[in-house]
Amino acid sequence: MTQMPTPSRPLRIGTRGSILALAQAHETRDRIMAAHGLPAEAFEITVIRTTGDRITDRPLKEIGGKGLFTREIEEALTEGAIDLAVHSMKDMPTLQPGGLVIDCYLPREDVRDAFVSLHAASIADLPQGAVVGSSSLRRRAQLAHRRPDLQLVEFRGNVQTRLRKLQDGVALATFLAQAGLNRMDMAHVARGPIDPDEMLPAVAQGAIGVERRADDAMAAMLLAPIHDGDTGLRIAAERAFLARLDGSCQTPIAGLAELTADRLILRGEILRPDGSEVVAGRREGLASDGAAMGEDLAAELLSRAGPGFLQA
Repeated sequence: MTQMPTPSRPLRIGTRGSILALAQAHETRDRIMAAHGLPAEAFEITVIRTTGDRITDRPLKEIGGKGLFTREIEEALTEGAIDLAVHSMKDMPTLQPGGLVIDCYLPREDVRDAFVSLHAASIADLPQGAVVGSSSLRRRAQLAHRRPDLQLVEFRGNVQTRLRKLQDGVALATFLAQAGLNRMDMAHVARGPIDPDEMLPAVAQGAIGVERRADDAMAAMLLAPIHDGDTGLRIAAERAFLARLDGSCQTPIAGLAELTADRLILRGEILRPDGSEVVAGRREGLASDGAAMGEDLAAELLSRAGPGFLQA
């Protein structure tokens, strides 16, 4: 059980150590401080290095996919070494360890992908045969579908590492989440965001989730005022879609839920890894039915795609 945080017993917030992850942890801390009138000294940001952070020279699909950026943090939370864990929701597996829960989401940032290049202004501006780097199978499959002439290469690392690779000529362009650039005050790095009609984003892109132990009533009380209900509804629909597809970092899947009053529109697509085929669809209904809509849309896409589509 977490005690009310004080300077002598600070609330320990677990996070990865990247600039973006730390920005997200500090945003979470600042929102809790404002909601409860607590000082900064009542909090401690605990950096936890994950498997995905340690292994940067191999594609994610070779070392385990999703969970690589969360496993050690969730172990620390389960063991009581931290009180809260802050995650980029697009990194989160659809199944959580027993005893942990995510029922707090911060207001969602920009959902779009950002096009980053030192020379080209947009995807359409890329010359024939240009080399484009990305660690995301989803982005690579979408790009291969739209521009099969391009050469796609693995491109891992933080923002600074990827920019250095562009400067070194490893690739002519890459993609980042616009939300991450905004949170780091680095929006100027991108040539511009890509409309979801051109490149549908990853499920839960731009969303921050705060995880706690399910039996920790104090943590639940601290988080309740900072939860954004609209984001929660959208993420419920998108993650239900992903869960029905058994999505991982080895699976090219895109999905986006948008709210208009009490109505929710969910778009989703699955792609062959080589971009040769895309199966897409949408659902619209009451926001409260979002999770059911996500499962239903996923079932439709799987039926239309046929056996083995995502493993091809």
